[in-house]
Amino acid sequence: MTQNQSPTPRSIGFIGLGVMGEPICRNLASKSGAAVLVLDKDAAPLQRLAEQGVKAASSAKEMAASVDVLFLSLPSGEIVDEVCRGAEGILANGRRGLMAVDLSTTSVDVTRRLAADFAQQGMAFIDAPVARTRAAAEAGTLSVMVGATPEQFEQVRPLIATFASDIALCGAVGCGQVIKILNNMVLFEIVAALSEAKAIGERSGVAVGTLFDVLSKGSADSFALRNHGMKAIVPDEFPLRAFSVDYARKDLRYALRLASECGVDAQGAQHVDALFQSAINAGDKDRYWPVISRLFRSAANA
Repeated sequence: MTQNQSPTPRSIGFIGLGVMGEPICRNLASKSGAAVLVLDKDAAPLQRLAEQGVKAASSAKEMAASVDVLFLSLPSGEIVDEVCRGAEGILANGRRGLMAVDLSTTSVDVTRRLAADFAQQGMAFIDAPVARTRAAAEAGTLSVMVGATPEQFEQVRPLIATFASDIALCGAVGCGQVIKILNNMVLFEIVAALSEAKAIGERSGVAVGTLFDVLSKGSADSFALRNHGMKAIVPDEFPLRAFSVDYARKDLRYALRLASECGVDAQGAQHVDALFQSAINAGDKDRYWPVISRLFRSAANA
């Protein structure tokens, strides 16, 4: 171990083995050198991860009392808050010195309240929401936005590096969530613009594949165009087991809440929120969220 490296924790806990959580945990287990204890309601990912030597915990209470670092990868900030504050949860049962690392997308106010309450109990709570795709989680090339003190960041960075290629200290606790929430807001608005362009282009006689390919060679190029546009909107494929409209709207609502608290009239985000509601009304709540592009097709064909 070099002078600037943090010691490897003796044990790691991981709660939430969903679409992103399972591959993240797999990388942690195979690369960190620490024992990993996991918890999820679904037995299938627990069985798959057993091949990496991870062990299943019976409860968050058991985990919080025994591990050094506890990662959370949960569907919403509300669930994060429940796992932390419940009678069988982390705050009531965690041992002093525990560091909880929230990989979920959680509202900024919930994050900062949890951090304050953890500190009162002699524990730490930091935010480290992840960005990019499930494929990136599997490859260990996620982008992670951390809200923490510099000392906490250095402590946890070697662990995050097992599943991320880009790791940024964004500021104090909550700042990682601010940037992740705004990252998603901008992404959603770009995809809405791409959906508009697709509808207009097709009605004007241009194939969407040609449109997006040429746009990618000009100033309209973007990650959203090359991924959400070319890989979902062009083939019109929006699978069910992916980042759904319902989850995307949850993240966008966090952005709208933050905008309201800051006195910003986020009209672009409000427009996308209305699109998400329309997609939900159309029965697409559980489909991959760029399915909002179909709304523009329906309007064009009306």
